[in-house]
Amino acid sequence: MSAILALALAQATVPAANAMPTGDALVQTVEANDAALFWGFFEGCDPDAVAALLHPDFRMVHDLVGLAHDSAADIVEDSRRNCARRAPGGEAEGYKNRRLFVPGSRHVQKLGDWGVLEEGHHTFLEYQRVAPGSEERHWVQTGGGRYIHTWQWMPEEGRFRLLESLSLDHGPAPAYPPEQAE
Repeated sequence: MSAILALALAQATVPAANAMPTGDALVQTVEANDAALFWGFFEGCDPDAVAALLHPDFRMVHDLVGLAHDSAADIVEDSRRNCARRAPGGEAEGYKNRRLFVPGSRHVQKLGDWGVLEEGHHTFLEYQRVAPGSEERHWVQTGGGRYIHTWQWMPEEGRFRLLESLSLDHGPAPAYPPEQAE
């Protein structure tokens, strides 16, 4: 075998420094991005942390409202406004909500060498008063839905950014614990 062919074969088996992850590393990266994204928009209320996960051309389509956001800047600013409303002195001071991923519902599919399609289900909770006027609160499941995300690999950055979010099948909270078939 020639030295040139041996070098070419060796280089083909060594991933480039900014090559898109594969296998378990790909799934783990998508899972971590998903967790950071929803934490920042829900419980963490940290839109600046989420901004780094969004592609500049990001858009979000929501089944209940249509085109909910047409850019990363738009959703980050909307989140800033919502977080300000929750802050002390804000009109929704003390409001808390939570997104919980439904275990076992995630499907990750590689899209060529440029991205990943992620699909999953989640539920939503709000921290509500037990009774009107009561200071006692608890978490109440308020609904659920499905999402499909397209994550684009950014080789120059060595990471994924969320390009598109489809948020659909929103509805009332499913019964918990789930009813058992007899």
